[in-house]
Amino acid sequence: MKKFFLIPSITLLMIACNSGTDKKTELENLKKQEAEIKSKIIALETELNQVSDSVQNGIAVSVLALRSEIFKNYIDVQGRVDADENVAISTEMPGTITKINVKTGDNVSKGDVLAETDARTINQSIADLQINYDLIAQIYEKQKNLWDQKIGTEVQYLQAKTNKESMEKKMALLQQQLAMTKIISPINGTVDAVDIKLGQMVAPGMPAIRIINFSNLKVKADVAETYASKIKKGSEAIVYFPDMEDSLITKVNFVSRAINPATRTFLVEVLLDGRKEYHPNMVARLKANDYQSDQPTMVIPVRTIQKDENNATFVFVAENGIAQKRLVTLGKEYGGKAEIKSGLKENDLLVTLGYDVINEGDAIIYKK
Repeated sequence: MKKFFLIPSITLLMIACNSGTDKKTELENLKKQEAEIKSKIIALETELNQVSDSVQNGIAVSVLALRSEIFKNYIDVQGRVDADENVAISTEMPGTITKINVKTGDNVSKGDVLAETDARTINQSIADLQINYDLIAQIYEKQKNLWDQKIGTEVQYLQAKTNKESMEKKMALLQQQLAMTKIISPINGTVDAVDIKLGQMVAPGMPAIRIINFSNLKVKADVAETYASKIKKGSEAIVYFPDMEDSLITKVNFVSRAINPATRTFLVEVLLDGRKEYHPNMVARLKANDYQSDQPTMVIPVRTIQKDENNATFVFVAENGIAQKRLVTLGKEYGGKAEIKSGLKENDLLVTLGYDVINEGDAIIYKK
C-alpha cells in the first residue's frame, strides 16, 4: 500500500520542478527583450539629438557642382516610316491566275516573274502567226536573191519586204501581249503581301502582290513653317519608336523648300541607315535639333529657377555654408533644363533641393 501513495507524490514533485524551470526561462527572455528595447531607445535618442543639432547648425539642402556643357534644343514632331520603293503590283492584262511563283517573305530581284495569267490564246496566235511568218520570210529571201541578180521587178521585191516587216510587227505585238500575262517585279525587295490565288480572275489596277525594299526606309515628318530657317540638312536628329521602345541618333537627310499652303508645314526626312526591323507606316517621334549653344555653358534644372518680387530670375548657390542669391540670365529651355547665359560659373554649388525653404544668408548644410 505504501508504494501506491509514493508514486503520486513523486509525480507532483516533478511537475513543481518543471513549473519553476519554465518561469526562470521566461524571466530570462523578458530581461533580454528589456535590454534590446533599451538599446534601441538609446540609439533613437542619439539619432534624434544628432538631427536636432544639425537643424540648429543650418538648414539641410542638396547641391550640385556645375559643369559647363553644350546646350541643345530640339523640336518634337510626330512622323511616320516610309519606303521609297513600296509597290503594289497588278496585272497588265485581264485573265485567270495560272501560276504564283512567290510567297510572302521571299526576296525578289528586279525582272523576276512573280505570277502568270492564262496565256493559251496568245500562245496559239503566236504559233499560227509563226507558220505564216516562216512562209513570208522564205518568199522574201527568194525575191531578194532574184532582185540582187536583177531578175524580176522592184515592186515584187518591195511587196515581199513589206509583207515580212508587217508580219514581224504582228509577232512583236503578240510577244508584248504574252509578256503582259506575267506579273514582273519592277524593283529589288521583299514580298510583303500576296493578294491573289490560283484560278482567280484579275484585272489591271487590282492589287496582286506588294513588294517593299526595306533597305531604304526613312522617317518623314511635317514641321511647322516657324522652324523653316532653323532646321537644315545635316542637323542632328533623334528618332524614337514608341511601339518598339527603340531609338536612334542620326541626321536630317532632306528638308523641303516648299511650304504646304493647307497645313503651313514643310517636309523633313531622316534615313534609317538600311535597318530592316522597322515597318512602313510605323509611328515615330522625330526630334530635330534647331538650336545649339556656340560654346559650353551652364545648364541647370528648370525647377531650381525662381523669381523675386521684382520679377528678377534667380537661383540659390552655397558659399561656405551660406545660401547666396544669384541673379541669372536665361537662354533656351528644353527637357526640364535651362541654358544660363550669365550669373553662374563652373564649380558653383547650385541648391537643387531645399531651395524653396531658404533665404539669402541662411546657414545651410549640404552634401554634394
